[in-house]
Amino acid sequence: MSTEAAPSGPLRARERLPKATGHAGPGAETVLKVAGLTINVVRKDIKNLHLGVYPPAGRVRVAAPLVISDEAVRLAVIDKLAWIKLQRSRFEQQPRQSQREMAVGESHYVFGRRCRLRVHEAEGAPRVAMRGIASLDLFVRPGASQAQRAAVLDRWYREQLKALVAPMFTAWQAKLGVQASAWGVKRMKTKWGSCTPASRRVWLNSELAKKPIECIEYIVVHELLHLAEPNHGERFIELMNRHLPRWAATQKRLNAAPLGHEDWDA
Repeated sequence: MSTEAAPSGPLRARERLPKATGHAGPGAETVLKVAGLTINVVRKDIKNLHLGVYPPAGRVRVAAPLVISDEAVRLAVIDKLAWIKLQRSRFEQQPRQSQREMAVGESHYVFGRRCRLRVHEAEGAPRVAMRGIASLDLFVRPGASQAQRAAVLDRWYREQLKALVAPMFTAWQAKLGVQASAWGVKRMKTKWGSCTPASRRVWLNSELAKKPIECIEYIVVHELLHLAEPNHGERFIELMNRHLPRWAATQKRLNAAPLGHEDWDA
């Protein structure tokens, strides 16, 4: 069983645990109570159990193989209670951004840099422009609501992230000897990225546009490596160490970044 501090996917603190045995119906979803914690259990066609703790409140989720019983899951969770409590404590202490109001002078991050927002009301197509390295100009129509301003900025973030990672995908696919069928950017509540080996499709979280470039590259490499190694076992770690030796330090940097204001319920 592997353990992960969420968001899930690339953000994993891995430990190999003994596999359990048992029986459960295909596609079953259950809720267990363990030591006062609510554990969401999702059944998947996988070989090992994966335990995740998710922001902002430390929701606990287990992805379990179809043949693993609830009792086996319960025992595995009990074995990792100390680790779960540690991750939940870290989330409680992690700095969080307040809800963005899209107001003048507000702080926003672009590839890890803190920028001050400047809002301009003017006729014409809404747009965003960088002013130097510390100012972000948001042009919106007169009377634009907070939600409309946020939508303009969100669209700009996606465009910037796509432009940045396009050459990364080209370079790293060649270096790793893999080829994604497609990749895209979308809002993801619990993951920085995902890869489906069967379809060879990779998704990146649009929130990465706010993170340092080295963190974005780490996610790209992590997800592409799943095309060579679907699981997070020893071979996967070996590949990460070979191609991105400082990945663990970069992972910690990404995990330590302030959590955005978000409704994380899923």
